[in-house]
Amino acid sequence: MQHAVRPRTLLRPGPMPAPRPRTPRVRSLIDADALRVLHRAARVLLDDLPQLTDRLVAALQEQEPAYRAAVEEDPAETWQEVHRSLRHSISSLLDPRGARDTARRCSWRIAATRAEQGLPLDALLHAFRLGGSLVWQGLVDETSRTAPEDVRLLVHVASDVWDFVDEHCTLVADAYRQTERQLAWRRENRVRLLAAALLDGTSRIADLPEAAQALGLPEQGRYVVVAVGGGRLTGCPGAQAVLGPGVRVHWHTDVEADYGIVLAGDGEEAVVPEEQAPGARVGVSSAVEGLAAVGEARRLADTALSLSPETGGTVRLTDHLPAALVVSSPELGVALADRLLGPLAHLDPADADVLLDTLATWLACDGSAQRASRRLYCHRNTVLNRLRRYEQLTGRSLSRPSDLVEVSLALTARRLLDR
Repeated sequence: MQHAVRPRTLLRPGPMPAPRPRTPRVRSLIDADALRVLHRAARVLLDDLPQLTDRLVAALQEQEPAYRAAVEEDPAETWQEVHRSLRHSISSLLDPRGARDTARRCSWRIAATRAEQGLPLDALLHAFRLGGSLVWQGLVDETSRTAPEDVRLLVHVASDVWDFVDEHCTLVADAYRQTERQLAWRRENRVRLLAAALLDGTSRIADLPEAAQALGLPEQGRYVVVAVGGGRLTGCPGAQAVLGPGVRVHWHTDVEADYGIVLAGDGEEAVVPEEQAPGARVGVSSAVEGLAAVGEARRLADTALSLSPETGGTVRLTDHLPAALVVSSPELGVALADRLLGPLAHLDPADADVLLDTLATWLACDGSAQRASRRLYCHRNTVLNRLRRYEQLTGRSLSRPSDLVEVSLALTARRLLDR
């Protein structure tokens, strides 16, 4: 038996567009006798296609571990795939113009399907080269058996046969990589949709296991949501800088902010350090139980972020609950401010501001007129006189706990809601 040596050719690198039609060879290079020999042997291979398919499947099982697993998982489908590929390849030898496009579509579909199944690209290319070698050897063997003197004529068509194999290997690599990119985009988009649904509170219970797997987080656990705004440390890699080391988190970029779904463990305080980059505004929700409650945590994180000053800073919701109550219901906050502070509206604006600043400073000093006077650079009695004046104008008593709570919330509403 004569054996043909596969000419050394290099696979063209990288993804390629659909190949341009090749310039027809000069007829003197492939004479009628060479084509006759090629076609005669190819027709025999086509008639013997089932046996040729069995040989290639066996070769793949023996030489390519990835295909060995594919054959064991679905032997019938693998056999049909190999059979189709060989049939189109051999038909292209008999009718290059008529069968070429069909053969290309077949190779493209095989590559796309195998990419979706996760078969390695190297294994797929190895399979196509094995198929090319098997077809070429079959042409040589058949010619040696029936007309040994014509084997030399196959040399004239060898480059065409191997150019066909190389073209399809390039096509397969292109289709595989394109499918990989599409699959990666679909996976990323699915993850984005799952995370968005969790944060919006619209995730279905049935989707929680998939979301947990996609985000790399347990379905049951203690979570906080971190909202990052301000200087847009975004892209999510940048937002990661607001967290402490070793934190398990999935970042999701939204229009107004980046959101981190953070597995908090027992101490959410350690999740976000107090010190942040200049201009970084960070809001941290209180802890919730399980991924199903992440939507509520996101709303709490938004509230905390709204309390963060424009100059930047970290606001933990649990440390600012009264302010959170005000901004969570701005209409009620405005109504409360009007009721508690409205009676000062008839005063001169400067006079009203003095009374309100004194009241706010006194509250910040835990009701100590002495400490408030030092901050305001005035006498202690001046602070007390201003406080009494407020009581007289509003009818409120700063010694009554319920009035004191309302006054404190009203001042918070004035500060946050610009009333």
